[in-house]
Amino acid sequence: MTRNFQRYLWPFLSLKESKKCNFSAAPNDQSSASKEEENGEYVKPFTPEKAKEIIMSLQQPAVFCNMVFDWPAQHWTAEHLSKVLNGKQIRFRMGMKSTDTVPQFETSCSYVEATLEEFLTWNCDHSSTSGPFIDYDYSKFWAYADYKYVVSLFEDKTDIFQDVIWSDFGFRGRNGRESTLWIGSLGAHTPCHLDSYGCNLVFQVQGRKRWHLFPPEDTPFLYPTRIPYEESSVFSKVNVVNPDVKRFPRFQEARRHVVTLSPGQVLFVPRHWWHYVESVDPVTVSINSWIELAELELEHMPRQSPWTPLPLPVPVTCAVAPTDAASPKEEDHQARVEEAIARMLVCALKTAEDPHSTRAWLNPTEVEETSHEVNCRYLNRAVSAFFDHYRTSKTEIQALRTNGEHMKKEEFNMHNNLMEVEQTDSQNLTSGTVGEQAACPFGPDLVPVLPSSEDPPSETGGMFKNDGKDFVGKAGEHFDKLHCTKKQRMMSGRENEIVEQVASNSTMAPSQTFISTDDLLDCLVNPQVTKIVAQLLIQGRSL
Repeated sequence: MTRNFQRYLWPFLSLKESKKCNFSAAPNDQSSASKEEENGEYVKPFTPEKAKEIIMSLQQPAVFCNMVFDWPAQHWTAEHLSKVLNGKQIRFRMGMKSTDTVPQFETSCSYVEATLEEFLTWNCDHSSTSGPFIDYDYSKFWAYADYKYVVSLFEDKTDIFQDVIWSDFGFRGRNGRESTLWIGSLGAHTPCHLDSYGCNLVFQVQGRKRWHLFPPEDTPFLYPTRIPYEESSVFSKVNVVNPDVKRFPRFQEARRHVVTLSPGQVLFVPRHWWHYVESVDPVTVSINSWIELAELELEHMPRQSPWTPLPLPVPVTCAVAPTDAASPKEEDHQARVEEAIARMLVCALKTAEDPHSTRAWLNPTEVEETSHEVNCRYLNRAVSAFFDHYRTSKTEIQALRTNGEHMKKEEFNMHNNLMEVEQTDSQNLTSGTVGEQAACPFGPDLVPVLPSSEDPPSETGGMFKNDGKDFVGKAGEHFDKLHCTKKQRMMSGRENEIVEQVASNSTMAPSQTFISTDDLLDCLVNPQVTKIVAQLLIQGRSL
C-alpha cells in the first residue's frame, strides 16, 4: 500500500503436541498458551531462521502463536500509547457502522484530527459534547487511526522502535521503524484489497480483529478496480461482508478464509492474498510490517526467468511454492513495473476527466505528485531496477527474448505438471499418508487459516457472526473446491475467465450502454493486463 512498503520446500519441523494455541485468550494474556520451557525460561517454538523459512515458503495464511510473549510492544494498548504520545494529534478516519452493499472506500469517509485521549473518551462515553468527535454519534460511526507509520508517530521517541522485534521472525534489523500502527473502534475496517508487493506480518496487541481472506487465484471473482487509486493497492468492487450478488454474481465462487486474530498472535498474509479487516472489539490495536520480497536475499531459492508463469498453489494441507516457480523476489521487481503502468494510466485518464479535483479517485493516503512527468520517472526507475536485478545473468536476459509460442508451451507444460502433482497429492490426502503430514510445519504454534465453514453472507446477511472459534475450515470443502476449479487453471482457460467476467458484467445492466472512464480503467489496469504489458515492455527493452 503507499505506504511505499518498502517461497520452496522447508525441512521437516518437529512440534510438541503438548503445546496449545489459545484462540480465545484475553487481551495480552498468553499464560494459557503453553510455551516450551528451558532452564526456567520460555523458549519460542521457532528460531528466527526457521520462522523466516516458513514465511518465505508458505502460500496460505497462518497464525503464529507464542512468538511475541516477550515483546515490549505487547503493552502498546491505546491507553498506554495515549500517555506516550502525550497529547499528540493523529488523524482518524470516520466511517458509518451501517452495512451497505457498496464498499466504504477511504475517499467516501470523513476525517478528524484528535488525540488518543479524546478518542478513548468518545469511545468510552459513547458520546461527545465537545471536541473533534462532537459531530459523530458513536452508535452510527466508527473511528480508525490507520496506516500510522511508527517512525513518524514517535519521531522524537526513537527508543520505542526497539519494542517491536521482527528479527524474531528472521528479518534482521527490522523493528518498529519499519512498522505501521492501527488503532480502531468497534466496526472500523479496511475495504477488501490486495497489496501488489511482498507479504504481511500482523501482530495483534489489543482487542480482536476479524480477517476475511481470499486466495490470489480468486481475483476474477473479486472484481478488481484501481479506483480509488492507491499506489500498490488493488481494491475489490465487492463489499465482502454484504455482497451484491446480483451485480457481482461470480463473487459466490470465491473461497473465503476467515480468522479472528486475538492479542498475542501474529498473522502471516502471503503475497497477493485479498483481505478485508474489521475490528470486533471496542478498541483494537495492531502493528504490522510489510515485507517487500524484492529486498530479501533468498539464497535457498533458485533464480528463474521473470517470464516463468506464476503457478497455482498445490492443494495440500501445507500450501508451498513448487520448486519450478519464479521467486517472489523476482515477481516483486516485475510488480513494480506493472504498478508504474497502472499509475500512469489512472492518473492520465482521471486527470483528463477532471483536471481540477482528485478527491473522488485518489486515496487520501496518496501524498506524492501525480503529474505525467513524475509518473514517467517512476516507470523508468521501475524498469531500470528490474534490469539491475538481472544484469549479472546473461542466461536470464536471453530468456526474455523467448518468443511467445515458446512461452505458451512452457506455461502449458507447467500447468500439466501441476495438475499431475494435484492428482498425486489428492490421492495422498485421501489415503492420509504419514509422509504428507510430516512435511507440514502446522501445529499448535502455527495454525493454518483454511476456507470458512460458514456460508458466505447473503445480500441482506450483513456482518459475519463468527466467534473466532471456527478458526480452521473443513479441509474436505477446501480441497473439493480446488479440484473443481483446476480445469479453469489451464492456460487456455485464462482468456475464458476474462470473457466470462465481461459477459457477467454486461448482463447485469443491459440498459447501461455508457462506458465511463472508470469502466475503461478497470479493463486497462486489470492485473492480468498490466502483467502482460509489463512483460512486453521489458521484452522490448531487452532486445
